[in-house]
Amino acid sequence: MTVSPLRGVALVLAAAALWGTTGTAQSLAPPQLASVWVGALRLAVAGLFFGAWLAIAHARRGAAEPPTARLPWPLVVAAAACMAAYNLAFFAGVRALGVAVGTALAIGSSPLWGGLLQAVFTRRPPVGVWWGGTVLAVAGGVLLVGEGARTASVSVGGVLACLAAGLSYAAFALLNHGLVARADPGRVTGAVFTLAALLALPAAAAMAGVPAIGTRDLLVVAWLGVASTGVAYLLFSHGLRHISGATGVSLALFEPVTAFVLAVVVVGERPGGMAVAGLVAVLAGLALVVRAEVR
Repeated sequence: MTVSPLRGVALVLAAAALWGTTGTAQSLAPPQLASVWVGALRLAVAGLFFGAWLAIAHARRGAAEPPTARLPWPLVVAAAACMAAYNLAFFAGVRALGVAVGTALAIGSSPLWGGLLQAVFTRRPPVGVWWGGTVLAVAGGVLLVGEGARTASVSVGGVLACLAAGLSYAAFALLNHGLVARADPGRVTGAVFTLAALLALPAAAAMAGVPAIGTRDLLVVAWLGVASTGVAYLLFSHGLRHISGATGVSLALFEPVTAFVLAVVVVGERPGGMAVAGLVAVLAGLALVVRAEVR
């Protein structure tokens, strides 16, 4: 396979754009489900999506296709555990702190965790330009959601949950980066999300009881599971074949940019000057991250 950093960047940015639709989808059709159930069910729907995707891919290849390499299951299980932990911790943290602060802490901390984990476990720390761009993009992301943070209540448990979500996501990305280098991204992502759903569903039941699911819940969970999880993480996994795991995590900061644009265009919100400054900072920071990756 020919490595193309620009292609990897484009795929991850497309994934982040789909992740950015999550808030708008929930605002237009707010689910009645407990937040942990939203996270668990979107994993389950994503698992079904990947099952269908792999079945179609297998049918296209035909029975004569030679068997592909076996998946390294210990790494798959570890990545699935990280993804399940990310979903449960993120939604619990957002519930405790509010969307603005919770999202800023979780998404903002994940690139920093990613850089540190890559430096420790791969002995290949990101370069200075990467760190500068990441810090600038994180600061911009905080400014983007800063308007909502002014009235948010802060709890130690919520802060720890969001930081744990950021760490779990960064660990997932680095594990996934290693997995897609060994096996087909579709197989890897399907296995990871199916196992993550099997871990998250009983955890959600233990935390929030048996859910009562309405039509609105089904619509939101279907979108979150298929588009902003299934398709998005398929793009993300393919992108990680061309760029480092730490860069993939940093480029995910494009998510709040998409959310910002949708909030203005679709929901009709009017952002303040601080949010606009944050938008510029995120874009400038991501440009530096891309420069560090492709040079």
